[in-house]
Amino acid sequence: MEHALNLFIRSIFADNMIFAYFLGMCSYLAVSKNVKTSAGLGVAVTFVLVVTLPINYLLQTQVLDPLNLGYLSFILFIAVIAAIVQLVEMIVEKYSPSLYASLGIFLPLIAVNCAIMGGSLFMQQRIGLPDADPKAITSLFDAFMYALGSGIGWFMAIVCLAGIREKMEYNDVPKPLQGLGITFIVVGLMALAFMCFSGLEI
Repeated sequence: MEHALNLFIRSIFADNMIFAYFLGMCSYLAVSKNVKTSAGLGVAVTFVLVVTLPINYLLQTQVLDPLNLGYLSFILFIAVIAAIVQLVEMIVEKYSPSLYASLGIFLPLIAVNCAIMGGSLFMQQRIGLPDADPKAITSLFDAFMYALGSGIGWFMAIVCLAGIREKMEYNDVPKPLQGLGITFIVVGLMALAFMCFSGLEI
């Protein structure tokens, strides 16, 4: 339990998908103009991570590794992610048409969000690590906690940036820096702030 909690906390702060690895930046920068829309996308990404990563863990440990079919992992991981994203897209379209309209093309693009695929590939790398390693994923519960932490970390990153960008609309930003210029500066400063969590262990 302590190991899983350590994985959960580390994946939110020290191994944050955005601030440590800069994965999923395309939708992160494009959608983070409004807090409500950003929160919707963050929840969708978290849900997809929480569902796909444990499934991919089971595929890796119960099917691919015993049969020496590790070279098929990319194809299977992508197929699982695409299927879950399709399910999320249908649910959002049915129950929240306004969020579906505001997310636009970025909702189906969760299927190719590198933060989702990155989570599965990082999980794959961590399966073989020694049990004493704080990054090791040794069980389905570990995989679930790692996925949940990674999703919450991505959610927190996009909602924080959206809040800052909403406030910046009322500030006098120099003309050459308006738009993506000042956004990149803010993301860089946020990433620097998150570096203080590197090496975090429970």
